[in-house]
Amino acid sequence: MIKVMRSAAHNYPWLLKSIMGILAIAFVITMGWWGFGDQAGSTVASVGDLTVSRDEFRRAYENMYRFYKEKVPGEFKDETIKQFVIEQLVDNRLWLIAAKDLGVTVSDADLREMIVQIPDFQKNGVFDPELYQRLLAANHLTPAVFEAAQYKDVLGNKARVIVRDSVALTPSEISEGQALMTRPQDSDPAKAATAKERVLQDMLFQKQQRALAAYQESLKGKIPMKIHRELL
Repeated sequence: MIKVMRSAAHNYPWLLKSIMGILAIAFVITMGWWGFGDQAGSTVASVGDLTVSRDEFRRAYENMYRFYKEKVPGEFKDETIKQFVIEQLVDNRLWLIAAKDLGVTVSDADLREMIVQIPDFQKNGVFDPELYQRLLAANHLTPAVFEAAQYKDVLGNKARVIVRDSVALTPSEISEGQALMTRPQDSDPAKAATAKERVLQDMLFQKQQRALAAYQESLKGKIPMKIHRELL
């Protein structure tokens, strides 16, 4: 079942973005980004010097549970959702560490650009400062807290982009992809070219995803991690 959840996130980008948004809100509310203020027994996972608090996990789990019940058909076991959530939280911590190792930074302009493009903060397609303030207040958040959390989100995403963009198709892979789409029955050169380009884009995407997964696994191999499953 965990494969189904991962597959859903992979096949539907909008789903993955929603999931990340859910987890980001959980981070904001609990202020659990760097493990500040954790009390004894409240840490459910540690990733290097970073931690995941029990309260943060529970909030993320409850949001994720509701999300999958509403958006994804099928039955999901409680333990399956718990496993998926803790994996996502741990993975987010790994990419924050990766960002630091890669020397990634986020400017104020980067952060502002990301926030103003969030649809929930827009009115008629344009960022509305009053709506932004009102929605944050309704969720018991201040701009400072929300923006600090979004900063970390952008940081981790920029690290992913660096790894992703370091991958390209080799000449032999390009030739292989083009050969796969040799279709004599297609008399329209434009359609044939579009089809070949689509195949190449898909091949590149798959290769980039494998690179991201491999990089993440390498992080897991060198960064001390521990999950207290009895506390989930």
